[in-house]
Amino acid sequence: MGARIEELDRLDGYTYLTVPERPTYLAIMRLFAGSLMTDLSAQEVADALNGNGEQLTVDTAADRLGRLVSWGNLLPSSHAVRVKSIAEYHRARSRYQLSPLGERIQRQVDEMLASADSAREISRELLGLVAAGLARVAEQVERPGGPDPAQTRDVVVTAFAQFWQFRDSVRDFYAYLGQVLARYDLDAGEYAGFKNLLLDYVESITEEVVLLAPRIERDLDRIWPQLPALLARIDADGDGLVSAAEAVGVTVQRTRGREVADWEALRAWFRDTDGRRSEVGQLRDATLRALQSLLANAKRMIRSSGHGVSRRRDLLRLAGWLDGADADTAADLFTAAFGLYGARHVGIAGDPEAVVPATESWWPAPAVTVPVSLRERGNRAPRGRPTGVVDRSEQQAMLLAEAAATQRARVTAAGELLSAAADLSAVRLSASAMSLLLELLARALGAGDPAFGSAVTLSMDLGLRCEVVGKPGATLVLRSASGDFTADGLSIRLAPVEATGDG
Repeated sequence: MGARIEELDRLDGYTYLTVPERPTYLAIMRLFAGSLMTDLSAQEVADALNGNGEQLTVDTAADRLGRLVSWGNLLPSSHAVRVKSIAEYHRARSRYQLSPLGERIQRQVDEMLASADSAREISRELLGLVAAGLARVAEQVERPGGPDPAQTRDVVVTAFAQFWQFRDSVRDFYAYLGQVLARYDLDAGEYAGFKNLLLDYVESITEEVVLLAPRIERDLDRIWPQLPALLARIDADGDGLVSAAEAVGVTVQRTRGREVADWEALRAWFRDTDGRRSEVGQLRDATLRALQSLLANAKRMIRSSGHGVSRRRDLLRLAGWLDGADADTAADLFTAAFGLYGARHVGIAGDPEAVVPATESWWPAPAVTVPVSLRERGNRAPRGRPTGVVDRSEQQAMLLAEAAATQRARVTAAGELLSAAADLSAVRLSASAMSLLLELLARALGAGDPAFGSAVTLSMDLGLRCEVVGKPGATLVLRSASGDFTADGLSIRLAPVEATGDG
């Protein structure tokens, strides 16, 4: 766990690339990495950066250098400095130099910034040199007396340096290729260029690897049984820095090819090991995926009749215009491109029962339903042809027939009431006659008060007159099929309208 924590602590060296002041930190690190074993003071750093257009005070430079020391990128320098005055001593007393970690990180940063957007050419000729070097090593380990340590060491180190450069160039190129083929805005010219790149360049690389990989595998099989003895013999001939470093307890990163792990990584590149697919197999798979992506782009171009479905190029052009425009022009460009105008009052009333104070923000306020025409087209005008007048003659005929049937039933009920007008209590009325009688009774009581005389109502369409007369102590009982009706102190008189002379 302790080693794990130390590894994570080393990552603090990348902190200066993530802080807001990274341009200043990057300029300081490039100043230290510009020459070997440079030690500088805060005054010298400020003078050098100010001469290049930076605005940096000595106090700010001292703060930046202190932070780089805390992150592990710089180290306090112990070099003696000759000064001629106390003021010069104060300016030069704190001096700094580049740490090994800081130097490596800055070198990686400069390499990445210099080639991040470019396609790296694959050094395919190096693979042939690697195959030739491994063949020489295989011959030397099999000859009587064993290999010559000095010659074998030179061949091994050279072969591994060539192989690692070839491997890194392959990885960089295929990463760039995957980035390009993931685009969906390739026009006809770009498509033709990348098609030739895949069919010619990538195919030639794949053929080179496929041709030389079996030879390298055979030579590695010849070397492998003798590998421990070979490395021991090379180390015995001269350990270089390793022997001197062991005396002072310093860890040395050895040249590639001097450790068994380097050979295992080389072998895994050409052969499947421990269930892991070899890099050669992955290279073939990556080439196949690239060809499939190219075919997908071709299908997309055919379906869209030469017009790409992606707006990436248009959006990049618009971004360039916005970046170079002032605030007002940028607002006009954005409005013209996306049609996002300011908020407008559309005059739609909200729910009258919902009480919303004037101070309420529109964000949490209840929403108002907007008609579809206004929401989608920005106006209330109807679109399309107006609908025709609906033919309702059938419904009208049906309603007229129902009304006529109802009127006939009322006429029949009126005739039944007139026939029993002499003594309504002596007969049993039908339901319709009882309903009509109660209707006339209610209308008569609404027209007058029987306690002060009589209450009269007329039904001209039925030719019927109804009079309600007050009769204290009497009880009126009306019987019908739908139920009985009882009223105290009342008497009902029914007669035809013509017979009464009312008109």
